[in-house]
Amino acid sequence: MAVVLDGKSLTCAEVIAVAVRGEPVSIDPTAREWVRRAADLAQEVTGRRPVYGRTTGVGANRMVSVEAQEVAAFGRRLLRSHAGGTGPLIPETEARAMMVVRANQILAGHSGVSEHVVDSLALALNAGCHPQVHSIGAIGTGDLTALAELALTLLGEQPWMGPHPLPPIDFATSDALAFLSSNALTIGQSVLAQGQLSALLDQTCTTAALSLLAVDGSPEPFSEVVHQSRPHHGSQLVARRIRDLLGEITHTPARVQDPFGLRCFPQVHGEAVDGLSALEQVLSIEINAGAENPLVSVLDGDVFHHGGFHSITLSLALDKARLSALQTAQLCVSRLAMLCEPNYTGLRPFAADEASGSSGLMVIEYTAAASLASFRSMAMPAVLGHATLSRGVEEHASFSAQSARMTGEVVPHFVIVLACELIAAVRVLRMRQLSPNNSVELRAAFDNAVRILPTETEDRPLTVDLMTASALLTGEHVEMAEQLRRVTDKPA
Repeated sequence: MAVVLDGKSLTCAEVIAVAVRGEPVSIDPTAREWVRRAADLAQEVTGRRPVYGRTTGVGANRMVSVEAQEVAAFGRRLLRSHAGGTGPLIPETEARAMMVVRANQILAGHSGVSEHVVDSLALALNAGCHPQVHSIGAIGTGDLTALAELALTLLGEQPWMGPHPLPPIDFATSDALAFLSSNALTIGQSVLAQGQLSALLDQTCTTAALSLLAVDGSPEPFSEVVHQSRPHHGSQLVARRIRDLLGEITHTPARVQDPFGLRCFPQVHGEAVDGLSALEQVLSIEINAGAENPLVSVLDGDVFHHGGFHSITLSLALDKARLSALQTAQLCVSRLAMLCEPNYTGLRPFAADEASGSSGLMVIEYTAAASLASFRSMAMPAVLGHATLSRGVEEHASFSAQSARMTGEVVPHFVIVLACELIAAVRVLRMRQLSPNNSVELRAAFDNAVRILPTETEDRPLTVDLMTASALLTGEHVEMAEQLRRVTDKPA
């Protein structure tokens, strides 16, 4: 079934389905009619009063009228002049996410962009084609450089990446600024990052439950009565999730109370869950929003100049998601320290084997700390930035583009931190001959890890373990994980 684009009901999951899994798209006929009516209205209003970016220049040139004899060429010149991005090219998944978001936004019926532009975007998505777009060039007031590069690709001035070329289209003069007036790349990148981080947060619950069992931790911090007495939404959800994963506890807790890595897990992790949920809510609005400036309103028969493209709401949500995910990653490192400590496991230091002076899992603490340090540096709030541009008329920016990029970049570091904890938890459980038998879900997760992770405890390179655990956590490269496992099982 194709994902139907109608400008009002697209979900984050559907954006991921199109961008990552290559599912096809189709255009809702009613939404197409609104696009047609908005384009006609924009043209009509332009004939009777000044309209920004259609009869005037843009930015500080907003007071400069476009000469009548130059109107035909103005749109293409605008697109060319704004294609000033730099840095590495964005991945195909991000380019596809940008395309599906922009197509759906246009179908909200407030841009005035011609309907054949949406058709061309849908054609490219279904043909497996994507533009070459540079990653740097936006500050949260519109992905101008990225969308200009996409527009020039639609025009045939830049090549498509994909299985075959696509026919070029024409842009009406009135289409140019209206097409650029969007944060579609930032939104698309944010959707992808939100999906990845949300999946990792659930994996963190599973891994933390294994760690608790590995050190005979106490279930009391997750009790329903504790979280009813201070009913924050996220901590209640996380505590319930851990209770479901643990099932009926059969061991006697080894301590009156555990360190914060276990005892404060619902409070800390709950904020991350809430942060990612809030980000998804913001994104659900953004991918179906009419934020173009000027806004075309078919119902009002007019256009409105405004600042609705400003993405401070998204930037703040991204910053919070990143900061809250950092806090729960720090607890992963705390639990890793517990799993390496004989006072908690009853094993040799670092869950090492019996050989004299064995290092065991010592080095993965360093690896986890290194990844956490990178995570921490990327968690700096992007909204702390400031810019005054275009001769002083654009004197504020949200830097949501930077925040979205950093949110995606923290994902592999979070994966490594969590992989280190998973390796240690599974190893301690194995060495203590324990297994989670009171929860079908946790037992299945443990069995899957045991099946794939190496069993040897003698000192050896742990890179394969890290690669295998990372693949297991992301769920994207299970075949690679199994292949690595088979390699390690081959006799010398």
